[in-house]
Amino acid sequence: MKRNPRKVRWTKAYRKLAGKELAEDATFELERRRNRPEKYDRELVHKTIKAMEKIDEIRTKRQDRFYEKRMQRAKQLQKKADKVQLEKEIHLVKAPAALTAEKEKLRVAVEEQQAATMEE
Repeated sequence: MKRNPRKVRWTKAYRKLAGKELAEDATFELERRRNRPEKYDRELVHKTIKAMEKIDEIRTKRQDRFYEKRMQRAKQLQKKADKVQLEKEIHLVKAPAALTAEKEKLRVAVEEQQAATMEE
């Protein structure tokens, strides 16, 4: 069965299109194939291998930075969702007596505010 690679979630095409991976980076240009024959030069090969290691290190750092930046928003959303869930299910965490005491304090504070506004 043929599928569109941009719609199949595990493909590189999908991940790049959805912004989950780096799509444009200068280090990708250095990976291109070059089919031009070159005369062997030991020094050039040594420099090329060193450059490949350096480029790989740079790419790894950029990918890590990209991932951290992408996950910051997810952390914020998760915190917000956790806070909402905690507010909804506070009765599972606090004792019922403590909840009623808090409600009573709030009710008293509201009544005092209303009394103060009526006096003015």
